[in-house]
Amino acid sequence: MVMTKAKHLDVTHARRVLSLKHASSSENTASFSILFTHRSLVIEVYQPVTTDNQKLPDRGERYFIIEGHGKFEMGDEIVSFNQGGFLFVPAGLPHRFTDFDNTMSAWIMFYGPNGDENAKSTERTS
Repeated sequence: MVMTKAKHLDVTHARRVLSLKHASSSENTASFSILFTHRSLVIEVYQPVTTDNQKLPDRGERYFIIEGHGKFEMGDEIVSFNQGGFLFVPAGLPHRFTDFDNTMSAWIMFYGPNGDENAKSTERTS
């Protein structure tokens, strides 16, 4: 399938989707909703409720913080995050949000094959 139209994902729509999901669920678990998929690309919006109960990822995860602040544990590392921040987690690395406020929400993007790309790829941060 070839995409022929641009796709715009609006934060207001993402929050509405999560609000409806929270309202219809009696469980006190982490919430996410898939908003878009195209081939190996999956975009979700995520808003943990009290605790972050994510499972070990089989693909790399990219988080773009929509709102809120807190801490993020990746393996043995703990980093602080704020609105507008970006976090990347390689496949297979345990991770979770901690000490986050009740407004915390994030876009999550998965892209590429299970197990991530070639382990010999290089990382560029500048």
